[in-house]
Amino acid sequence: MKRLYIDFDGVVVDTIPLLYKELEKNGVALGNEQRIREVFGAFDFRKIIKEKNILNDSINCINKIMNSGLFEVSFLSHINSLDEGIVKIKFLRKHFKDNITIILVPRGVSKPKMIHCEGAILVDDYAGNLREWKEAGGIPIRFSKEMESHGYMVVDRLDKILDLFDKKGELKK
Repeated sequence: MKRLYIDFDGVVVDTIPLLYKELEKNGVALGNEQRIREVFGAFDFRKIIKEKNILNDSINCINKIMNSGLFEVSFLSHINSLDEGIVKIKFLRKHFKDNITIILVPRGVSKPKMIHCEGAILVDDYAGNLREWKEAGGIPIRFSKEMESHGYMVVDRLDKILDLFDKKGELKK
């Protein structure tokens, strides 16, 4: 069974536009990593991690993927604070109980540094994470509502991953 890691922000829940609004409200430039961490570290994620912000039926799509039996599914998400991590865990446990692994990665640490990713799949909306994943021997898939690939395989619904792999969990040619 192939390992499949799914990012949270911008893939499961549409938090990115709301977080960018928070940065704008605080006058923070996108390139100012230190200030971004400070703002997001103090942000109340309960405001945006809500049912109404679920992206493209992602919860049902993930259940469909899990029911296929092709993948060992886990979540792999960057966090800026422990409070953010707690909110994400509560949200995911509400939908998936204890039958899925949740890996929280401190902001500033590369996702491939947290786990062995060779041959594993990462679905992420951020091309930087996908580049690092590929360099570490993983299989990157970009999630994009607009189907912008940035040079990667791309899906706009998580269950479309099933169309990319055969019944043995191998990439279709």
